[in-house]
Amino acid sequence: KNGRQVMAATEPVVRLCNVHKTYRRGVPVVPVLAGISFDIAAGEFLALMGPSGSGKSTLLNLIAGIDRADSGELVVAGENIAALDEAALADWRARNIGFIFQFYNLMPVLNARENVELPLLLTNLSGRERRQRAEFALGMVGLADRMDHTPSELSGGQQQRVAIARALVSDPTLIVADEPTGDLDRESAGEVLRLLQRLNREAGKTIVMVTHDQRAAEAAHAIMHLEKGELKTEWPELRPGVRPTGEALRRT
Repeated sequence: KNGRQVMAATEPVVRLCNVHKTYRRGVPVVPVLAGISFDIAAGEFLALMGPSGSGKSTLLNLIAGIDRADSGELVVAGENIAALDEAALADWRARNIGFIFQFYNLMPVLNARENVELPLLLTNLSGRERRQRAEFALGMVGLADRMDHTPSELSGGQQQRVAIARALVSDPTLIVADEPTGDLDRESAGEVLRLLQRLNREAGKTIVMVTHDQRAAEAAHAIMHLEKGELKTEWPELRPGVRPTGEALRRT
């Protein structure tokens, strides 16, 4: 059996049930997410699409434990993250979540290896172990020969691959990617998407990606569309490992 078949038999990596989120902008309360419910199985690659303001980045932030829902159940990597205090939530993120951002978020004064090492500074690993893990992660993304280069010495595509290595270095349960190809030319974007597909396929990484780009979304196993805080996906688009639950299922 391959890794994905084994993982698919386990509990979902992500389970959302009737999740609501609002923001206050002065006096009015702005609804952002309205009763979102779905599961993501281990080893899946899901793309979240929708117009600006649809709530997709907010949903990604909730799944990653960066923001908190107003109500509903959010179980990610086996943890009810709504029940965690800030310190416990930060520790949970460090152990379970790898982040990839549109604009890379690399430290300009650090070289590629040092940037990739940053998440490991929160662990008890020795300096030698951190270096070895960073070098291994850079090798996985095809940058073994660029470890000593600073971001200004790398192309946009190479910088994003450094960011992917940084997301991988702590061996997270889940990778969340917010517009990972949004700042890249078409060729570099294609390289990054193929890399994400390989990490999903060969390393069994579960990936949730927000994107505006239909071509990028098609690299995933499944596409969910958000509009005004509600899921608008036609469920036949989804693979078995990504499925609606609860009220969302009853609406289909």
